[in-house]
Amino acid sequence: MSEVSALAQRIDALLPQTQCTKCGYAGCRPYADAIASGQASYNQCPPGGAEGVERLAKLLGRPVIPLNPENGVERPRPRAVIDESLCIGCTLCIQACPVDAIAGAAKLMHTVIADRCTGCDLCVPPCPVDCIEMVPVTGERTGWDAWSPALADEARTHFDAHQARLAKDKAEREARLAARTARVEPGAAGAPTPPATPTASPGNTVATQSTQTAASIPVAPQDTSQTPPAADDAAAAAARKQAIIQAALERARQKKAALAAEGLGPKNTENVSASVQAQIDEAEARRRRLGLEIDSPDNDKA
Repeated sequence: MSEVSALAQRIDALLPQTQCTKCGYAGCRPYADAIASGQASYNQCPPGGAEGVERLAKLLGRPVIPLNPENGVERPRPRAVIDESLCIGCTLCIQACPVDAIAGAAKLMHTVIADRCTGCDLCVPPCPVDCIEMVPVTGERTGWDAWSPALADEARTHFDAHQARLAKDKAEREARLAARTARVEPGAAGAPTPPATPTASPGNTVATQSTQTAASIPVAPQDTSQTPPAADDAAAAAARKQAIIQAALERARQKKAALAAEGLGPKNTENVSASVQAQIDEAEARRRRLGLEIDSPDNDKA
């Protein structure tokens, strides 16, 4: 293990493992690597707060400096709470959670596993109906006073399991895609071989004549004027689904308008890091593919 890698490991052990990306990196370990290699300062972790900066300064033999306000502020630790009356089961929050702290499935209401939630805020921006609220759960305690090394170790374990699951899912998707491509590519191994065309020969005149006769028989056009009942049922189900989604979106619009009138609004949607913004953009692209856009002049970010 190199000296820089060993130092990064020691730095990572002092980070809270919330994986919130507020430091500007994709997680706590990438931030630790950046500190160890001199690419990042040691005052960019809001969840660790002032005490976290002090711990890192002591390890690095550097002076204690204030937390960088561009990365956020030290605060009581929050926990995500989902308003199930507004949740539409889109799964975007599940995809955003770095520690698999949200349980649910497509078209089903989601709920937060309280003991796993690190208060990272990452589930809030992707939600198309603003049904997630970050609720403080540690009173006046902030930073490491609101956290513990044991909780950090658990969060790291959950994050590592989450990353391993994503890697496994990606490998399985790529394997399925490769298998599908192999089946359809001409000449590929396992690709279906087109049937051979019958050829005329002195001993095969009967079969040839039969084929020609069958080909000469006109085929009556099929009546496509009537839609099969199955298609009607599918269209009706799709319409019901869209109506449910639109109703949920309308409730979200009304809730957002009420919050705006009170001077409140969605949390953590401004001044986010580049990595979080990229995650938001990806979530919005998925929403558009799912038809879950909220078309409103004052709602560029759902």
